Amino acid sequence: MSDQRVVVIGASAGGIDALIQIVKRLPHTFAAPILVVVHIPSHSKSLLAHIFSREQTLPAKQVEDGETLRNGMIYVAAPDKHLMIEREGTLRSVHGPRENRHRPAVDPLFRSAALAYGPGVIGVILSGALDDGTAGLIAVKKRGGIAIVQDPSDSLYPGMPTSAMEHVEVDYKLAATDIAGQLAELLRRAPALAVAGESPHDMEQEVMAAEGEEVENEERPGRPSVFSCPDCGGVLWQLDDVDLTRYRCRVGHAFAPEALAEAQEEQIETALWSAVKTLEESAQLSQRLATSERRRGHDWMAVRFQQREDDARERADVIRRFLTRERTADEPAEAAAID
Repeated sequence: MSDQRVVVIGASAGGIDALIQIVKRLPHTFAAPILVVVHIPSHSKSLLAHIFSREQTLPAKQVEDGETLRNGMIYVAAPDKHLMIEREGTLRSVHGPRENRHRPAVDPLFRSAALAYGPGVIGVILSGALDDGTAGLIAVKKRGGIAIVQDPSDSLYPGMPTSAMEHVEVDYKLAATDIAGQLAELLRRAPALAVAGESPHDMEQEVMAAEGEEVENEERPGRPSVFSCPDCGGVLWQLDDVDLTRYRCRVGHAFAPEALAEAQEEQIETALWSAVKTLEESAQLSQRLATSERRRGHDWMAVRFQQREDDARERADVIRRFLTRERTADEPAEAAAID
């Protein structure tokens, strides 16, 4: 394992402001590469590299698949691609399965960096909702790296840093304005020795899955669960990672607990709206059949179809009222728009 130092940063909602605060305070002599994943819409052009370059501290670019890591450069994940890193310093930009419903996602970057550079990795989790990045930060710590989180009280959306702190023994909890100075200080220290006896086999399998490669069942980490994948319907395999239980399906979709709960909630909503549509169509059909039977003088048939119409409309109204009701403060929120 080389003595290369690598900084990996993950952010979501509210994270761009924090990133700007970090980038503008970095010294021009910063002697490590910085790899950044921010949750961005899949089909939008990313301006993050341009935004970071305007701060005139370190050059920034959107990563290209296969390029070689260079110190003093900020690499930004491309839209709809996971940013990952290999042992020899090759950067990957891959259209692998979504993790925590995102591509790019934070966990694949952190996990691949931990596997490639072990104690040379500094992982940073910034503002964001839900829990993407927690499993990746666990991987960083398992391999002897350093964990930094933005102070939740300093975050516009404290979900990601809070989740990380609940499951990882973080080394530093800092305001965004203090993170750059801490990164510079850490680079002046020698990285810790590799963690003795730590087997990266499961980590290797998960990195392969994030790249879209097939993992055989006998090699697959974890065990089959009772849950199905919200993205493809396949069986989710349960992985118990320190005190974080998470899930990955056969083709590679992965979910931390909050991300899985949100995905299931959206599945329920989709199914209920589909039920409303079907019930309303059934009511309309029954109405037409009732009208037709009355014209034929078959009143007893018309009554039956009228009862079916009333029943379908009543059921549809019940579901529609449930879907459109105001949520209370302690109920799960709908998926928030990201940046």
